[in-house]
Amino acid sequence: MSRDAENETVRTGWRRLWRAARPRPTRANAYITVLAALLGFAMVAQVHETRTSGLENLRQADLVALLDGVNQQSLKLSKEADRLTQTKNQLESSGGDAAALKAATDRLRTLGILAGTLAATGPGIRITIKDPKHVVEPSDVLNAVEELRDAGAEAIQLNSVRIVADSYFGTASDGRLVADGQPVGQPYVITAIGDPHTMSTAMSIPGGVVESLKQSGAKPSVTSAQRVDVTALRAASTPRYARPSSS
Repeated sequence: MSRDAENETVRTGWRRLWRAARPRPTRANAYITVLAALLGFAMVAQVHETRTSGLENLRQADLVALLDGVNQQSLKLSKEADRLTQTKNQLESSGGDAAALKAATDRLRTLGILAGTLAATGPGIRITIKDPKHVVEPSDVLNAVEELRDAGAEAIQLNSVRIVADSYFGTASDGRLVADGQPVGQPYVITAIGDPHTMSTAMSIPGGVVESLKQSGAKPSVTSAQRVDVTALRAASTPRYARPSSS
């Protein structure tokens, strides 16, 4: 047999082997492909859900504490709804003058606390952060403030600076921490009014603010109290662009 004939025989054998081994487009193969794709999608979705939940590493005690905090917040909102309903009924039944004045006064006080123009007192926590290695960044303080807000803090103060919705944090030219343009010295003391149990639990969540600060070299501590005072005030400001809507 010539070399060309031998090569042709080899090529013919390989073609037969490929046709025998390659997957055929049967209905069973199509079902298997679809099921494999759906299984892969389900696994990816499950992994994503697990990673984003943020609860898989919590201890049972932490989960119970968080659930208790959610229940307390729900109860608080329910009481607020009942109070507003009662005010509405008083306005409708009594002509509205005295009840409207009281409701407006209460609302003004609430807005004053939220805006930082009024002092506040109540149960809460204090977070004291010692920073001997100068590792605390403005983002660390912002994370603490945001975590407290998520946990229901109603009034927050950093040292002598009242923290409100538009507060910002940065670093001065000499490296000191700045809050709303005011230098803040050590130790950093964050005072927050709200439910002490819920806020302290939020601070101690694994991977949260306190743990991150400890890992970076700072020394944070959290104490709860039945009464803390937020006495720093913010000057009332007038919006430059926003105006009350006519509607």
